[in-house]
Amino acid sequence: MSGKEFYAWLMKSEPSEVSVDDVLGMPEQTVGWFGVRNYQARNFMRDKCSTGDPVLFYHSSCKEPGIVGIGRIASDPYPDPTQFEINSVYFDPKSSEIKPRWVQVDVKVLYKVERISLQDLREIPECEGMQVLKKGNRLSITPVTEEQWNALKPHLHRLSD
Repeated sequence: MSGKEFYAWLMKSEPSEVSVDDVLGMPEQTVGWFGVRNYQARNFMRDKCSTGDPVLFYHSSCKEPGIVGIGRIASDPYPDPTQFEINSVYFDPKSSEIKPRWVQVDVKVLYKVERISLQDLREIPECEGMQVLKKGNRLSITPVTEEQWNALKPHLHRLSD
């Protein structure tokens, strides 16, 4: 490590809005992580995410939620354009281009993995403290410790392309 505090990120997306397959079909296999409207999640992206950080791509609000892909942070944070789009469900009338409230980062998906469910995560002792496992957690982006990342690696089975 380069002296930087290690972080990986678990980033949730509803597959009905943006799925891992959708991103793999996009130019550069990259998507702006738009629509985050929680201050804690925003602060993670704004203050803690760094280009190159590993990402666990997680499908939420679906029949079978879980980790479905591996990616990386592919940009520095920048203003989320949806906050300015009056017809967007993510429009924020209190935000301005001079003083934007919301940011996003680009996420590049590297490959899909066999789904790792919440139950699977609960069975990995080192993952016990992951925020995604805490009751009531609804954050769309949460930090993953180095210990948790390393414990997950043997369970991340790449699906053939």
